[in-house]
Amino acid sequence: MTVSHTSSYYAASAHDKVVRPTLTEDITADVCIVGAGYTGLSTGLHLAEMGYKVVILEGSRIGFGASGRNGGQIVHSYSRDMDFIERNYGKSTAKAMGDMAFEGGTIIRKFVDKYDIDCDLKDGGIFAACNKKQLRELEDKKSLWEAYGHENLELLDKQEVQKYIGTSRYEGALLDKSGGHFHPLNLAMGEAAALEKLGGTIYECSEVTRVVEGSKPKLYTAQGSVTADFVVVAGNAYLGGLIPKLEAKAMPCGTQVITTEPLSETQQKELLPGDECVEDCNYLLDYFRLSGDGRLIYGGGVTYGAREPSKIESLIVPKMLTTFPQLKGTKIDYAWTGNFLLTLMRLPQFGRIGSNIYYAQGYSGHGITSSHLAGRILSQAIKGQTESFDVMASLPQYYFPGGRTFRVPYTALGALYYSLRDKLGI
Repeated sequence: MTVSHTSSYYAASAHDKVVRPTLTEDITADVCIVGAGYTGLSTGLHLAEMGYKVVILEGSRIGFGASGRNGGQIVHSYSRDMDFIERNYGKSTAKAMGDMAFEGGTIIRKFVDKYDIDCDLKDGGIFAACNKKQLRELEDKKSLWEAYGHENLELLDKQEVQKYIGTSRYEGALLDKSGGHFHPLNLAMGEAAALEKLGGTIYECSEVTRVVEGSKPKLYTAQGSVTADFVVVAGNAYLGGLIPKLEAKAMPCGTQVITTEPLSETQQKELLPGDECVEDCNYLLDYFRLSGDGRLIYGGGVTYGAREPSKIESLIVPKMLTTFPQLKGTKIDYAWTGNFLLTLMRLPQFGRIGSNIYYAQGYSGHGITSSHLAGRILSQAIKGQTESFDVMASLPQYYFPGGRTFRVPYTALGALYYSLRDKLGI
């Protein structure tokens, strides 16, 4: 049975609508990857460039999960920044992670350029401060990132930010000229096509039902199997119950996105004159940008435990109109939700099961860049170069308190606390 993508703007405007075959035989590979999202595709593409025979098993469609549904923004660093990492894990870990913190965006641009991927890639990202406290935090972020070698940053005051965003909502902003935005599903499809040109194989609608560990692990689907030297588990929020101990360390969370009808050039210039992408600094943040065909893509909010809200527009349209009241009455053409994976410490989880089953998950809202970085790290670890992997795998991985039953209400209460702080500006 063929599974369809969610009814998103991205699926409707995807360049590649070819359905890959389902696995129906027993095959072998150097590396078998579970999941054809960014983590799996980046890992597979890096490995294929090294000459490995790669097979990816995707339970649904390429980019079916967060990789094909996200806001499409290149946002650097991790969900926790290097100052937090240094306080909690020491200077050497912070230095090593800081050296990698801005690499994900570089990898994306390298793939787009090298493989001529058509995904509407544009430069420029903005962090917008909703109050003076957040603006002070952006000043600190600028100093912190510059200390780790990340330049091309510019602070904007309340008047300056209105030259970039057509709203009076923000107290100021941080412009990251090396940020950017793109069509996420077309990026995933482009990476998949590049992998296939290098000899890799992707099977869709081929959910892995069982993994048998050993010197040559074997992965079973409903109609076939793959025996490999190495396995990479890259299902993230859509892994399901395949490996329960990974599931217990993180929680799927949903975010909602809407897309307007195409806007006139005058409207586009009024909303985002420089065509940068924007995210605000609230804990439950809003994010928005223009698509390649001139629509406003606006997302925000979080539902814990991967619930699917029944009325996405009623959740997001009021947020959009708070930022851009001039869009009142604008038609919404698409609305959808997608899941990302949250960890307790909001840092990614890397690890190895036995000697040859690797995993990376839990990017906690920073998955676009972190997943592409993960592909480089995992591929090098398989090759035997484990320095970066060892750093990431050294971070402690905690189970959510209360287990599966109570992790949702506990986390929602914590989010409510931070949301109130955002509103009060404290």
